[in-house]
Amino acid sequence: MEAEINTRKKWRNIRLLSYLILFMVGVLFILCLSFFIYLKVLGPPPLAIPQSTLYYTSDETVFGESNSGERRYWVGIDDISPVAIQATIAIEDQTFYEHHGYDFKRIGGAVLANIKAGQKVQGASTITQQYARNLFLTMDKTWTRKISEAVYAARLEFHYDKKQILEGYLNTINFGHGAYGIESASQFYFGKNAKDLTLAEASLLMGIPKGPSIYSPLHSEEKAKKRQSLILEAMQKNGYIRAEEKKEAAAQKLTFIGKHPHHRADMAPYFYDQVQKELKSTVGLDERAIALGGLQVYTTLDRQQQEIAEKVVAETIPHSSDIQVGFAAMDPQTGFVTAMVGGRDYDESSFNRTTQAIRQPGSAIKPLLYYAALEHGFTPATRLRSEATTFEYDHGKSKYSPHNFNNRYADDEITMSQALALSDNIYAVKTHLFLGEEVLVNTAKNFGIQSKMKPVPSLALGSSGLKVMELLNAYSMFANGGKKVEPIFIKRVEDRDGKVLYEAKPRNKQVLNPQLAFVMSHMMMGMFDPSLNGYASVTGASLEGKMSRDYAGKSGSTNSDYWMAGFTPGLASVVWTGYDQGKEITLSADKSYAKNIWIQFMEQSIDQQPEELHAFKPPSGVEAVPIDPHNGKWATNMCPTFRLTYFVKGTEPEEFCTEHLLGL
Repeated sequence: MEAEINTRKKWRNIRLLSYLILFMVGVLFILCLSFFIYLKVLGPPPLAIPQSTLYYTSDETVFGESNSGERRYWVGIDDISPVAIQATIAIEDQTFYEHHGYDFKRIGGAVLANIKAGQKVQGASTITQQYARNLFLTMDKTWTRKISEAVYAARLEFHYDKKQILEGYLNTINFGHGAYGIESASQFYFGKNAKDLTLAEASLLMGIPKGPSIYSPLHSEEKAKKRQSLILEAMQKNGYIRAEEKKEAAAQKLTFIGKHPHHRADMAPYFYDQVQKELKSTVGLDERAIALGGLQVYTTLDRQQQEIAEKVVAETIPHSSDIQVGFAAMDPQTGFVTAMVGGRDYDESSFNRTTQAIRQPGSAIKPLLYYAALEHGFTPATRLRSEATTFEYDHGKSKYSPHNFNNRYADDEITMSQALALSDNIYAVKTHLFLGEEVLVNTAKNFGIQSKMKPVPSLALGSSGLKVMELLNAYSMFANGGKKVEPIFIKRVEDRDGKVLYEAKPRNKQVLNPQLAFVMSHMMMGMFDPSLNGYASVTGASLEGKMSRDYAGKSGSTNSDYWMAGFTPGLASVVWTGYDQGKEITLSADKSYAKNIWIQFMEQSIDQQPEELHAFKPPSGVEAVPIDPHNGKWATNMCPTFRLTYFVKGTEPEEFCTEHLLGL
């Protein structure tokens, strides 16, 4: 009887134990199911981490980057050398493709080893766990962080495949010296892309993350080589390489660069700053997205033209001089800014004299005035008297007495073509007052100039300041036949995945009369044409012998500002030189810098380009007429000189020159 009772008790205990086990299995199943549901509800974890934003020239060469001190360049798994991937798996996680985020056998072995040693001597983190830790961007040793990391690792395995996880891991690990990710490390240590790493390079590189301050070859090449040997041994053991390959890689002598490829823009730093401003104002990005968003910013910067501009400025203005410079070049057909020099030394002054400084343009404003005159019935042959003159304005309450350079005048009538070529100030002020002071103000606005213009007689001589970029924008409208342009610095912006966030759309709206724009452009060629010499030489006489093709342009000067602006249909550029504080320029050499910089830049920049791109082509509706430059009439065979001058059809002179007939 007692035995029967004991048997019943035994079976009851077995049933209870079975029920308990089933209950625990059920609870565990529910917990696992709940955990998987939880992972499903949470969705895929975001993989975005701060990435360096790279800036490209027009030929897609990187010229600058922005980061937080951590250089990160994300590359796809297919753009990573296979031996680097094999080295990673061999040394970090040999069962990577078998486990689901955790290697429990490895964890158990690590626990026993650590207990036996009385300290942590072995780790058991998988690649997935390490990637999760990297995404947190914190190494806090708290239980909250560890639990979150574990959950994050599970989410990674649940929502992403092994290829994606491995790609993310290789792009986030720390290789020391500010290099994060294998592409950045490969560039820093070996000066090459990650896809081009050799076995020797990859095996040494993948040993660094264990302890960048210890295993970096720049800190200790001996320790780096020991770690490399360990990795090569693991690669052979796992069947990735043969013994002879291991031996050859271990013996190979490596050269270390130790330099990041992309610093603050050593080339075009002023352009780089302007692009960052445009990313905010035009593209609409915030500072964090710009600095750390892993963007690919494709700019309009022409690398060759920028190098020419910087070289010409450095060689033209002596180091001993305090004269500053503002320079910019543009493709007038698109508005793409191709080169910019905002000062002689960015490290000494980051103030951009091209986009920020407002300086008086002097006579460089006259082409805008004379375009307005053409709109109001003037022609290149319109004559006005050049002589010392005092103008009364404001109903006779005020007087203005402008002077020509060196107080030289024709004391006779001269044509508008000659007045522009010689930069006659009297002709300009007479024209300005005849049209009305507001006309030039409004014309400047039509040409895209936003700086405030004061409607006074001296405005015709450039007394109201403007920016280099504004004058460049205005002259580009002459060059492209009168189409509205705006300076464009950014062609396209892509995110890390290549999605286009922004793409520039150049304007093509006709604003100026194309016939008048061409007539004005041809008049601006006159500053280089000695046939227009009169009481003085044309203002571009010093440049004539340095020109290999036709240019249109205009110089300008005040006591403290010297300008040269000009163009072909394919390239426009503007140079300003002067002292930052507006001190008077007195030395003759200092007064020549602007012109010399401009002509050297233009000649060198378009030297290898097709002539067709820079040829001035008259539009329909204009015709060329041989004009005697002194009286503005049709030239005859008896005239000692003549210049083919373009007119809108129907506005050309009707009279023939009779001053040079025989016997007269």
